Amino acid sequence: MNLLIRLIVTAGIVMFLAHFLPGAEVTGFVAALIVAIVLGLLNFIVKPILVILTIPITIVTLGLFLFVINACIIMLADNFIDGFGVNGFWIALLFSILLSICQSIAYSLLEDKKK
Repeated sequence: MNLLIRLIVTAGIVMFLAHFLPGAEVTGFVAALIVAIVLGLLNFIVKPILVILTIPITIVTLGLFLFVINACIIMLADNFIDGFGVNGFWIALLFSILLSICQSIAYSLLEDKKK
């Protein structure tokens, strides 16, 4: 049940960000839900491989290269999903940063309500 709530919250955040961020678009809530699922799968499967392959550059940049990896994951999701789009790397980077911040806030609020 917790996973379903997190997917719905993430889909809502994707809709919110696509509405207010120029260069990011999503066609509807179903597409946003698919984006949430695909991002979850990509973060589970692809992101650990990219993190391991880029350890040296991540160390040199003091971890800032992880933002680039997150933007690449967003752009990869853009290629997989027809109803979702980002216009370029910098929009994907901003989208990933804002998505991470909003998810952190929303998930912390969800945990507080459970207690």
